[in-house]
Amino acid sequence: MNTVVVEERADRVVVTLAREKQRNAIDSDMISELHDVCALIERDPRVLILTGRGEHFAGGADINQLRRRTRDDALRGINRNLFDRIASLPLPTIAAIRGYALGGGAELSYACDIRIASATAVFGNPEPGLGIMAAAGGSYRLPTLVGVSVAKQVLLGGRLLDADAASKSGLVMEIVDDPLASAHTLADRIVKQAPLALKLTKTILDAPGSHPWADDIAQAVLFETEDKQRRMTAFLEKK
Repeated sequence: MNTVVVEERADRVVVTLAREKQRNAIDSDMISELHDVCALIERDPRVLILTGRGEHFAGGADINQLRRRTRDDALRGINRNLFDRIASLPLPTIAAIRGYALGGGAELSYACDIRIASATAVFGNPEPGLGIMAAAGGSYRLPTLVGVSVAKQVLLGGRLLDADAASKSGLVMEIVDDPLASAHTLADRIVKQAPLALKLTKTILDAPGSHPWADDIAQAVLFETEDKQRRMTAFLEKK
């Protein structure tokens, strides 16, 4: 791969956006390679940690390529389809963020389940200033993450959320000196949990609307697993 670095471990996949001179701007090659990463994780589900090389997570989409895109390109949902695929990965995804997460870079981070940031992190969606909109998930993920009012401040008012504002709005889990190290610590906790319980919990959480019947069905499936019996027996015996 030319635009990302992929580190595979037994329980997680670590992906580093690697166009440092371009502030890790997301171009067509990176989109293709991230699709390959998704295919890898779909075949062998593991936690995903996503970060950027250097001082920034991702400064946006590649503007040279965006300028050439047409109506038909927009209707293909080039970036949106990738980010939706990342959001749908079966196990939790973590974005470790330094510096800029702007435009498409911000939307990539919104597609992850959890964001951990350094004090230098800045989130924003300046797309209307370029004559377009945040159409790769910003309009429907950001309101869910931070509320409609803050989302409108970002998407309509051009507000940038620094790390402190992102933390107060609930966009990031924590502000730390080393987001990648903290992401690994979080992943260490996640992978100790039951994989099927994580998968079903994520599916239920991401499903729209109220769905208590789906919760009951998912719980019924989990109640019959050997993993549940083993874990609860171990807990009781330890007690």
